[in-house]
Amino acid sequence: MTRLLQLFRLGVVRQFLSWSGAWWFVVALAAGQILPPLIGLAVWRTVFPGSAQVSTYYLALLFTVATTASYENHTFSQGIYKGTLADELVKPQPVIMLPLSENVAVRAWIGLVAVPVIVLVGAMLTVPFEPGALLVALPFWLGAGLLRFLFTWCLAMTAFWSERVHAITAFGTTTLYLLGGNAVPINLLPSFWGDLARLLPFYSMLGLPADAAAGQAVQAGTAAIVQIGWLVLLGLAARTLWLRGLRRFTAVGG
Repeated sequence: MTRLLQLFRLGVVRQFLSWSGAWWFVVALAAGQILPPLIGLAVWRTVFPGSAQVSTYYLALLFTVATTASYENHTFSQGIYKGTLADELVKPQPVIMLPLSENVAVRAWIGLVAVPVIVLVGAMLTVPFEPGALLVALPFWLGAGLLRFLFTWCLAMTAFWSERVHAITAFGTTTLYLLGGNAVPINLLPSFWGDLARLLPFYSMLGLPADAAAGQAVQAGTAAIVQIGWLVLLGLAARTLWLRGLRRFTAVGG
């Protein structure tokens, strides 16, 4: 375990340094993550003028979106298409180490771009954050980051069977935007639809940590069970897709 943690740390550092040469691309990625919550903030502040909860929620959502971004459909799936995944298979470390370390490095860079925007907008709107609410949100944010990685990685592994992985991932991303609390805060939905949305994995990826950070009423025990349940299910799904996809990859590749 110590060796794996060391390899992971070195992988994150290496990926972080390698991405430093493409800062313009990082800014473009960050803009893609930052703009939707800012648009949502503008829209819903118009609907509820002067609402501190709306402002706090969308700034917390902006941070969550930026720091849980996943692009395995552009990284891992290309290794499948180009055959470079074979190089990772012979290395003395789990293959997941590369996409996971790159994921964390990219999130760190996007977070560095997003945090000044959050601070600036928060100062302009005088948005309050309670330290206690942030502590409650912390485990949900960590779970959301892992859940979003597993979700995107599962979609990326469809590259073993399909050449349309980007279209598949785009559908997943759109669904996440619509049902995760980005387009509409889940608390604003009618009771039945809101309760249903909270049981889906998308809310656990975005809206849950944002609601908790904004100090809105969250049934922490139930929310944690739902989030952990989806982590287990997506973890099992990722393992199944990997094992079956790997057999297909080795069969096609030689």
